[in-house]
Amino acid sequence: MAKTFPTRFVTSLSATRNPERSRERILKAAFKEFAAKGFAGARVDTIARSASINKRMLYHYFGDKEALFREVLRRKMAERHAWGLATPDAPTESLPYWFDLACKDRGWVRLLEWEALQFAEGPLIDEERRRNSAREAVRRILRRQSRGHLCDDFDASQILMAMLALTWFPVAFPQLTKLITGKLPSGATFLREQRDFLKRFAKAFEARTFVKPAGNHSANGRAKFK
Repeated sequence: MAKTFPTRFVTSLSATRNPERSRERILKAAFKEFAAKGFAGARVDTIARSASINKRMLYHYFGDKEALFREVLRRKMAERHAWGLATPDAPTESLPYWFDLACKDRGWVRLLEWEALQFAEGPLIDEERRRNSAREAVRRILRRQSRGHLCDDFDASQILMAMLALTWFPVAFPQLTKLITGKLPSGATFLREQRDFLKRFAKAFEARTFVKPAGNHSANGRAKFK
């Protein structure tokens, strides 16, 4: 007769044999829990249960809840960094692109909202690394300004915040979006209209002064920006 083992034993054995798969399950479950309840409200027991792993193994891999939260942040930042690098240069394309990313990654927006409520202006988990990431995002705006894709009338950090506000607001505040527009922010009509609005509104971010030297164009055919 075949032996049967307690579920907890089988789960622990599986986690030991395939640590990468176990870590992946934990991180996915942790992201969902943190996005739903924030750092303070998230429960390690719930994360372990959702990941089909016992809590002892979770602590073995990540140490404690703060270390797990830090790893979730780093994972998401790496993913979003890659998305940021793929941002189109033209603002009429980049704003709709960022809006689509926000709609695709609603859990990330919710997690940041929870963090704002729980930490406010106090120290953040993994703050230095995240500050460096924000600086890199500002430098990307500066590069787009220097190449003539964005106007240089405004500070690069202010442009970045404006672009985030325009593209994230409907995801961060669906109730206000519904009250203001009378439409469900997840509905096809609103999504289509919002993308169209962003495309037209983005002209405010476009560079307005160009110099076209005689017989001298940039490699991509664009006139040089002054």
